[in-house]
Amino acid sequence: MKTQIERARKAIITDEMQKVAAEEGLAADWICERVAEGRIVIPANPNRKQQKAVGIGYGLRTKVNASIGTSSDIKDLDLEIRKAKAAEEEKADTLMELSTGGNLDVVRREILANCSLPVGNVPLYQAFSEASRKYKNPNKLDKEYLFELIERQLDDGMSFMAIHCGINRYSIERLRKQGYRYGGLVSKGGTFMVSWMEYNNCENPLYEEFDRVCNLMKKYDAVLSLGNGIRAGAIHDSHDRAQVAEMVINCELAELGRDMGCQMMVEGPGHVPLDEIEGNIMLEKRMSGGAPYYVLGPLPADSGAGYDHITSAIGAANAARYGADLICYITPAEHLALPNEDDVREGIRATRLAARIGDIAKYPERREQEKKVAISRRDTNWEEHFKLLMFPEKAKQVRESRSPGNEKTCTMCGDFCAMERGISLFADDIKGDKLG
Repeated sequence: MKTQIERARKAIITDEMQKVAAEEGLAADWICERVAEGRIVIPANPNRKQQKAVGIGYGLRTKVNASIGTSSDIKDLDLEIRKAKAAEEEKADTLMELSTGGNLDVVRREILANCSLPVGNVPLYQAFSEASRKYKNPNKLDKEYLFELIERQLDDGMSFMAIHCGINRYSIERLRKQGYRYGGLVSKGGTFMVSWMEYNNCENPLYEEFDRVCNLMKKYDAVLSLGNGIRAGAIHDSHDRAQVAEMVINCELAELGRDMGCQMMVEGPGHVPLDEIEGNIMLEKRMSGGAPYYVLGPLPADSGAGYDHITSAIGAANAARYGADLICYITPAEHLALPNEDDVREGIRATRLAARIGDIAKYPERREQEKKVAISRRDTNWEEHFKLLMFPEKAKQVRESRSPGNEKTCTMCGDFCAMERGISLFADDIKGDKLG
């Protein structure tokens, strides 16, 4: 089976490209050209028949990913299914299933069966979880089992995978010579892989046998998302030598994977001060030849625990503005606990809003929607106003909980509503753009 990028290079417009074009309001041949260049990816494993086609990359709306999954402390499959459904209801674009507790094959398959979003994962989580249970030591993981597991997960229907190919002996040596890390190593998959390499005195098999990884992904036309295993977990570690070494390697691998006909995406940090976000994205785009960039947040401060969905939204708006293509949400529980269903909903809402703010700056033509919102607010046309909002039900709930005496106003200003008085003052001058 040919991948999306291989077919695009032959100017074959797939059904998935057609659907992405329709969703984005763009020409299908333009989408096809960007897929051929590797600047747009479409995670769409054909083993899943009921799956939304989502385009990620250049010229498209910035997408939002929601992550769910069990832990060693909380292994509630029903909760994870509810979280997956909540993510879809809240209009996340993709979902990552990141379980480490319970029967991981069952959890994965149930999530896939209960969701129509493209689903991704991190294969190292299951690999090291099972090695830990089997051998009481995750460092005894058999590398052949790792490749078998990747194929099993792909066969189940995973459409993209975060695989830590960029950690190698060179990048670990940069960390060792650097001699410090204020935030430590914060990637579970990355930390386990570094530990495995040190224990076995071996190169990372995902780097050493990169062509084997790509061939597995190609077999299922899944997107290979190059994991950021040495990402900064503190703003003081942002762009240190260890992180940058891995970033350079991942960008090289993105180019190699594309040349092999594999859909490629690069992952980024992490914790990044606000003033460094633009530079981080510029580096990834320049070094990778424009590969789609998938960032976690980023979080521009370390001190916002309890409200890190807000911390992250500030970073995400900037990331989207400067060219990030997929934003992994952060929930209010980040750094504190496994997210519950409410956390998932709040995290997605904050990140979707951040992505829209970034897109408004990145694509000026998208400001037209905001103009319509402003006009409906100006005209106190509440029915039309709610239709245009991102979160209409929440807005209605707040308004109805404090109903005004005059239904044209709200209780913020009541009889002194500036909007109502302003329209009457200039009714003869305001001719156009009236709604209702």
